[in-house]
Amino acid sequence: MAQTPAPGGILRAVVQPEPVTLNPGYNNSYVNGVVATNVLEGLLTYDKDHKPGPSLATAWKVAPDALSIEFTLRKEVKWHDGRPFTSADVKYSALEVWKKVHPIGRNILADLDDVATPDDHTAVLKFKRPALVVLNFLNAQGLPVLPRHLYENTDVRTNPYNQKPVGTGAFKFKSWSKGQQIDLVRNEDYWDKGKPYLDGIVFRIIPDAAARSAALETGEVDYIPWDSVPLNDVERLQKLPSLAVTYQGYSWQSNYLVLEFNLRRPELAHPTVRHAIAHAINRPGLTRAVWYNLGTPSASTIPSSLKQFYTTDKVPQYPYDPQLANRLLDQAGYPRQANGVRFSIHIDYAPFNQNFGRHAEYLKQNLKQVGIEVDVRNQDLASYLKRVYTDYDFDLQTTRWAPYIDPQLGGLRQFWTQTISKGTPWQNASGYANPELDAIIDKIRYATRQDDRYKAFGDFQRIAQRDIPALALYEEKNFTVYNRKVHGLSDDADASQASLKTVWIQR
Repeated sequence: MAQTPAPGGILRAVVQPEPVTLNPGYNNSYVNGVVATNVLEGLLTYDKDHKPGPSLATAWKVAPDALSIEFTLRKEVKWHDGRPFTSADVKYSALEVWKKVHPIGRNILADLDDVATPDDHTAVLKFKRPALVVLNFLNAQGLPVLPRHLYENTDVRTNPYNQKPVGTGAFKFKSWSKGQQIDLVRNEDYWDKGKPYLDGIVFRIIPDAAARSAALETGEVDYIPWDSVPLNDVERLQKLPSLAVTYQGYSWQSNYLVLEFNLRRPELAHPTVRHAIAHAINRPGLTRAVWYNLGTPSASTIPSSLKQFYTTDKVPQYPYDPQLANRLLDQAGYPRQANGVRFSIHIDYAPFNQNFGRHAEYLKQNLKQVGIEVDVRNQDLASYLKRVYTDYDFDLQTTRWAPYIDPQLGGLRQFWTQTISKGTPWQNASGYANPELDAIIDKIRYATRQDDRYKAFGDFQRIAQRDIPALALYEEKNFTVYNRKVHGLSDDADASQASLKTVWIQR
């Protein structure tokens, strides 16, 4: 028998690492969204089958020529400062934020020509060429709607409201004590009447992974998403009577781990060197030793979970073969020196949790076997993003990558020339530019038949895996650990980066 939600209480959560900003509109790192999607909202939501549902938009209609999408907006919605939400906010967000500064939006909305606002509750996105893929990215984590009156005529990336967001969501921002916690409180004037059930959420920052596990065990915290406890603790924690583990809420991202090469570095610009490095990495061993088999080794630049798009047909593979890697490095003109070292490089890793550091160390040991000396650099998330995506001061970098439910959304941007954008995170940092692959990406973007898109995605995988400016390593199986007194967690595809408005605490 279903239990009746009990209102009240504070959810004690953990976000790891600490967010850089609370505006996914220009930096859509998952940690930013874990918090911000409780405050900000998008036009749509996505269920567990990846089908769109209403949020700030109650209905949507695609024109027969696919050159416009009309959204009917929800009435009587207010921003947290009391101002009404209108189509003007959607127009501003689409033209000035999503299209210009969002890492993915600027790609999928490149052909957005205008947004018509015939009245306060209608917004019509008008395109020069079809861009139906946008319908898969209109949630709060993807393309959030921002308040025009607080952002217009400012630099979106430096606006002070990025640190103290004003949204339309179920929770209001209260405070952010850097290095300690972020506090949200219930929005008493929320449009979805009766929600949220919670009085508020406290997102704590606990840098030590073992301390996060201990906080769950002692009941100090209730909810930790995104693999933020030691992986070797997962089996033990889920056997405790007070705790549970869920793997739901992550399929909207379909995450994998990737190794990106900086092609500005002469050694790494050589394709044979990149092939050698690919053969030097023991991906099954990496999956087992570092990630406790919570996932599978990658075989292509698109995860196998995206079955309609994924293929290995004539897609180059790089099985673990140190002897072949050594021969390729010799052929490329990088023999071992007297000390056994061919050349030295740095590797930077996204500091999402301690496993990413262990992951980088594992890669270091693999490459040492073939004469490549690697220095692993550790830094906070803000420093990592600046080093990799603004300064391009890296040799190898390894991070989590999200292609999303349609890989046009996130699976192309490491390979497309037009996504080289200094200062914009989660883009083409390698500097890779290939007109042949760009032409295939255009076929994907503008195809009017889905079968043509699937065929073009096959060609994309064959070329991307041949050139490997970015090498997919491991498909993740992400998880959330929570206290069993927490009820109402969503199983939607994007639940790990969506509002916790349906959550309630048994007391």
